[in-house]
Parts: sequence; C-alpha cells; structure tokens
Amino acid sequence: MVRIYVVDNGGQWTHREWRVLKYLDVESEIVPNDTPWEKLQDLDGLVLSGGAPRVGLQHALGNCATFLDRAPYPILGICAGEQFMATHYGGRCAPGKVPEFGKMEMILDDPTGGRILAGLPERSIVWESHNDEVVEVPKGFRVTAHSASCPVQAIEHEVLPRFGLQFHPEVEHTQHGERIFRNFIQACRK
Repeated sequence: MVRIYVVDNGGQWTHREWRVLKYLDVESEIVPNDTPWEKLQDLDGLVLSGGAPRVGLQHALGNCATFLDRAPYPILGICAGEQFMATHYGGRCAPGKVPEFGKMEMILDDPTGGRILAGLPERSIVWESHNDEVVEVPKGFRVTAHSASCPVQAIEHEVLPRFGLQFHPEVEHTQHGERIFRNFIQACRK
C-alpha cells in the first residue's frame, strides 16, 4: 500500500486532502508541519497542505524546507504549500493582482498536462482561495496551467518529483480533483 502523509500548514481543507487519499486506498495521516524529518523518511509521498500563512509575505512553514531538501519521494504543494515550495527553490510569491476565491477556469499550458494534470481537458473548473500567488517561477520548474487572473496555477520540476497547485483539488467544486490525486499517487508508486 502507498503511504502518503499530509503536512498540516493550517489549511481549512487539510482534512479533505487526507480524506481523498484514504478514499483512494492510500495509507495516510495528517501530521503537524513541525514533525521531525526522521518520522517522515519511510513514506512514498508527501502533501504540503494549504494554510493561513501569507507565504508571499512570510516564508516559514515549520519543517517544510527540510522535507523539500531531504525527501527522495514526490511532494505535492497545494495553495500555500505550492507558494512555499516555489519560494524555497528560489522563486517569488507576492499578493495577487486579483485574489481568487471560488470557481475559476484553469487552462493547461502543456497539452499533456504534465505528470499531475495528465488526462485533464484543456479547460476545467477549479476552486480557489488565495490572496498570494507565485509571481516568479523558480529555476528548473515549468508552468503547466494558468487562469485568466493567475498565470501560475500549476508547476512541476523538470527533474525532481516536486509538484505545485495554486488551487484546491481536494474540494468537490474542482473538476477532476480525484484524477489529479490519482496522478500524484501514480508518481509516488515509481
């Protein structure tokens, strides 16, 4: 069985990320973001949850930097998790010109969707809840999706198993959210 833990960064939907993984037959737990690295070494993957922190303005999320530096397995950052991942690898976050809340149309930049958005249609509805966003993509990452008001809806590293989503795939309002989680689980099986 695949083991993917969810790092709680104070997000309102962290439990939904955990629930989707459990529903998809993944062994999962929610752990605090100050969990020692030693307790997360024997996993197949990790989700950095969204959260209340204004990552564009504050850059600390517990031990998430250590997890990104040490984990040989895939990590998926959602909302604040993606923002932290981007800043950690040298990108930049800032308040969005148009903060997004509610339904938004996401458009794939790569027709294949990359690894995490593989199999999605070119346009789909996603659920947003953010003030800040990635405004400068770190070296080694590429943008795989955008929306009309947010140019960086999804990123993935060209080599490392690191993926980020600005939107929330764990909520029912996001079309194809389950497919996105299945794609992440598949990346964790390799």
